[in-house]
Amino acid sequence: MTEERRAAKLRSLLRRLTASDADLDAEQLQRDAAQSGCTPVKDAERGQLVSVTGRLRTVVHRPETNLPTLEAELYDGSDLVTLVWLGRRAIVGIEPGRTVTARGRMAIREDRKVIYNPYYELEVPR
Repeated sequence: MTEERRAAKLRSLLRRLTASDADLDAEQLQRDAAQSGCTPVKDAERGQLVSVTGRLRTVVHRPETNLPTLEAELYDGSDLVTLVWLGRRAIVGIEPGRTVTARGRMAIREDRKVIYNPYYELEVPR
């Protein structure tokens, strides 16, 4: 093993020992997204047709308007995107902590990234 490789392994070990759980989780989510071939949320632009994958942080039913909506915040380790299903109060399996792959056109609402009525796939829990 070369000296460079040993130094890289040592840096990696030190990083894992000193990083917070949130940082390590974000790195793992980013690796998973890259392996699945999905677009990182931070790189997604308005109007772009994207496929994103990550973990749902929150799921909220918003009955304030004439049209009920279900909103879920998806985090892929790089950024957040809000998934919005119009006319839905609940969707079986859409719950906090669940890993989801969503496809749709990226929009911007109040300076937040949003995908309306995305196609989605629930990933098998680990």
